[in-house]
Amino acid sequence: MSAVVAPAAAHPDTMNSEAEESKEVATDVFNSKNLAVQAQKKILGKMVSKSIATTLIDDTSSEVLDELYRVTKEYTQNKKEAEKIIKNLIKTVIKLAILYRNNQFNQDELALMEKFKKKVHQLAMTVVSFHQVDFTFDRNVLSRLLNECRELLHQIIQRHLTAKSHGRINKVFDHFSDCDFLAALYNPFGNFKPHLQKLCDGINKMLDEDNI
Repeated sequence: MSAVVAPAAAHPDTMNSEAEESKEVATDVFNSKNLAVQAQKKILGKMVSKSIATTLIDDTSSEVLDELYRVTKEYTQNKKEAEKIIKNLIKTVIKLAILYRNNQFNQDELALMEKFKKKVHQLAMTVVSFHQVDFTFDRNVLSRLLNECRELLHQIIQRHLTAKSHGRINKVFDHFSDCDFLAALYNPFGNFKPHLQKLCDGINKMLDEDNI
C-alpha cells in the first residue's frame, strides 16, 4: 500500500490516545480511504511540528482494504470487530510510512524493512497463486508467511512505537493468519469465493503496478 507523507519532525510514540480511541464509532458504510485520512490527521495532529501532511492510499489499495473488511465482517459476524481490525491495519501502515519517510530507521532497521517488503511481495504472490492454480492452497504456508511478516514488523518498529502499537499488529495478524479463516476464505464451495476473487484482482493489480 503506497503512502506519501510530507516530512514531520516528531517521535511517533506520541501517536496514541485512549480518548480518541473511545470516540471511534462504527460507521454504516466502511471506507478505508476516508478512514486513512482521518487516521493520519489524528496521528499527525499530535506531532510537535504540526506539519501538514497527506497520506494517500490509492484506489486499488483501498479496494483491497475494503474487501478485507467485508470478508472479515462476514467471517466474524461482528461489524465492530471487523472495523477495528482494518483500522489497526491502516494505522500501522501510516505509522510505518511516517517513520520511513522521515528517515527514522537506522541501517539495521532499513535492512529489516527491505526484508519485510520482499516478504510481503512473496505473500501477495502466494495469495494470488493459491487462488489461480487449483489444488495448491495450503493454509499452513499462508499462515507461516503472515507470521513471518508479523515478526519482521515487530522488529522494525521496536525502537519507535509503543506496546499498544505492537498489540494492534498482533490483533491484525492473529486474525488474518488464523488457519480456519484462511481455509474458509479459500473454500471453493464456500460463501467467500466472490471476496477472494475481488481480493486477488486487487492484489494482482498492485503487483502489476509495483505497489506491493
